[in-house]
This record gives sequence, C-alpha cells and structure tokens, in this order.
Amino acid sequence: MNINDKIRKRYDRISKVYDIFEQPMEMMSLKKWRAQLTEELSGRVLEVGVGTGKNIAYYPNGSNITAIDFSEMMLVKAREKVEKLHKEVELIQMDAQDMCFPDNTFDCVFTTCVFCSVPDPVKGLKEIRRVCKPDGKIIMIEHVRSENKVIGLLMDIFNPVTLNLYGANINRRTVNNVKTAGFTKVDVIDLAGDIVKKIVINNIK
Repeated sequence: MNINDKIRKRYDRISKVYDIFEQPMEMMSLKKWRAQLTEELSGRVLEVGVGTGKNIAYYPNGSNITAIDFSEMMLVKAREKVEKLHKEVELIQMDAQDMCFPDNTFDCVFTTCVFCSVPDPVKGLKEIRRVCKPDGKIIMIEHVRSENKVIGLLMDIFNPVTLNLYGANINRRTVNNVKTAGFTKVDVIDLAGDIVKKIVINNIK
C-alpha cells in the first residue's frame, strides 16, 4: 500500500469522530479564522481538502465553490452539511496532488489545516499554482512546525503519533514548501504564536 492510500484510509477511519476530535481547536479560534477567511472569497473558488466540511457553513451565499478531498468518508460528512445548510457546492473526491482541472481554472483557492496531511506537499502546492488563474488568490490557514527550539523538538518527537493516528504531520514547514513550489508573492501572518499561520499568495505566473 502506498503512502497516499495509507493516509486516505486513516482519514476514512477517523471521519465519524473527526469533528469531535477537533472541537477544542474550533472553540479556541479556528472557527473565527474560518469565518474571516471565507469573507475574502470571490469568483470561481476551489477549496482543497474540504474534509468533513467545516468551512461549508461560512461559504458566502451565491458563491461558486468547488470542494475536493481524497477521503470518500470525509466527503460523506461534508455532503451531510451541504444538505443540512442548503449550500450550493460541488463536492468531488480528488487528490490534491493530481487534480483533474484544466490550468488556470479558479480565481481563488483556499485551504484550512490541509497541508499537514498531503503526502507530497510541494506537489500539491504546485497543483494549486497550476489550477489557479494568473494573479489569482490563494489563502491558507495552516499549522506549522514552531521555530522555538524546545517546542519544535517536541513537535518532531510527537509527529509519528499524530501521523499514525490520523495522517497529520504537526512539524511541516509549510511556508518553506510554498516557496519551493514556485510562489514568489507570499504574505504570512502569525495567528497563534508561530504555529498557526495565515498564508496569502498572489499567483504570479
């Protein structure tokens, strides 16, 4: 079994309890950050890594949003939210590392706590760059490895636990990965210390 299938199966497995598992983080600040991020969406929008659909409640009414995830069981939960909230959104099972969309399809692409779990994050980011229009906007809220020596070391130590439990790496250096993927116009805002960041990218091509 390859790494993609392993991570997908971990998310399929945890899908039924994922919202409960993440509730403490939602209550602290993540819910507020989701609401603020979605206010910035416009045009044809792609959400990469929709998961159980935690952002769906905040999608602007009348927006044109496509949302993808590689876990079918997570998408089952997302579809339940779409129906309950009467939102218009196209949900598709798709791997962020190998998207089926043509080049330059979307005006805006966004993610929330996704690139901790994409097996090859640089490949996934390059795909986002490909499908986003020239001068399109990419907005990410992602948790990353702390540059504090003690905290960073602890994140390295505990990373195998979270990775094996549900497929998330807590020690990713996502800002570095963004730049490695070829993005040059990158603004970074610290939301919680240096661990949770809002990354805003102008997709210059």
